[in-house]
Amino acid sequence: MNGAGNDFVMLDNRTNRYDLCKEQIAALCDRHRGVGADGLIAVEPAESGADFRMRYYNADGGEAEMCGNGARCFARFANMLNGWSMEQVSFETMAGLIGATYHGDNVRLAMSDPHSLLMNLALDVSGQQKTVHFLNTGVPHAVVVVDDLDAVPVREWGAALRYHTEFQPKGTNANFLKVTPEGISIRTYERGVEDETLACGTGMVASALVHHLLTGAPSPVKVKVKGGDTLEIGFEKNTDGSFHHVTLTGPADIVFEGEIKTP
Repeated sequence: MNGAGNDFVMLDNRTNRYDLCKEQIAALCDRHRGVGADGLIAVEPAESGADFRMRYYNADGGEAEMCGNGARCFARFANMLNGWSMEQVSFETMAGLIGATYHGDNVRLAMSDPHSLLMNLALDVSGQQKTVHFLNTGVPHAVVVVDDLDAVPVREWGAALRYHTEFQPKGTNANFLKVTPEGISIRTYERGVEDETLACGTGMVASALVHHLLTGAPSPVKVKVKGGDTLEIGFEKNTDGSFHHVTLTGPADIVFEGEIKTP
């Protein structure tokens, strides 16, 4: 499946039949010798009262807390497994409980509340002083506002932020944001993929909320991603400046189904 160009191997593991190791997941995500994907997502039985549990693994085989584009794909995949009978779904993630509703070809996620906001950090990024903002939207994200998005060396600057001492020991994803007449455009370097991806849902959320804090832009914020899609981030703001009722609305497409021998 893919969500705005962010692609995933989807696995029906409702019976806990599969117990893949890190190396097997990385092999499945290998674009040359496996299926090829930004990550692997498994549908598993819920443990705390939700409909399902979402297990998300990056392309390197390491398990991560959440993935916004992956969660939309998860919601549509779970509905397919249930004969397209659901109007909404809830699922557990390492980042908390996520809810989703279906709107034609789009899926709208009710995200967990963002936290750990840090604004206007002055950091050295590949030998250049940058103003960096940080927000955890299920996974950690650094956000840098730029004037020329096409000219950003995403792999270089993204890796510098991902491994920056400010964000250790877990590291961070990195987003580069340009304000546009319609909203914002972003490019993202993803931790675990260790490269630029065509889209990142939690990165869209972090970028949209930082954009609101810097400019006062109202909800919803339209976010265009490298893959070409434009998604919408909705939110409400608490009196203390934090956010709640954060939503992410965008596509989630099934590309193909098949079988592969486990590496």
